[in-house]
Amino acid sequence: MSKKYVFRTELRWSGFKRGSVSSPGKLNIGVATPPEFNGEEGYWSPEELLLSAVDSCIMTTFLHYAERKKIEFKAYESETEGVLERIDDQFMFSNIKIKPTILVMSEDQVGKVKELMTIAENNCFISNSIKSTIEVIPEIKVGI
Repeated sequence: MSKKYVFRTELRWSGFKRGSVSSPGKLNIGVATPPEFNGEEGYWSPEELLLSAVDSCIMTTFLHYAERKKIEFKAYESETEGVLERIDDQFMFSNIKIKPTILVMSEDQVGKVKELMTIAENNCFISNSIKSTIEVIPEIKVGI
């Protein structure tokens, strides 16, 4: 029997091209059309939220497998870039690049962490749910 989880959010329009996303027990997020499409500065756009969803899913999937395999690391940061373009007369993200930088304590952890990043990339359910090409390009650094 497969597991099934249900997640819910609510959205409320607040005027012009903006609104507020909420979910029970969480902080609200102000959202708007991005300035590139005549929206307001200072708000999260659906485009940025999608990129953040993929990026954070890769990270949390990595964290899950690192914990299961008892792999320790010092730091995890990432940058994500998505290319939004018109394809077949509609806008879509054609490519999303995620560039995590992971700091490990010793050289012998580098290969293990690279392997975990591959596992995270293959098992991130957000990236598995969208059509875009997704590249994960990890950089593993050794330091104290």
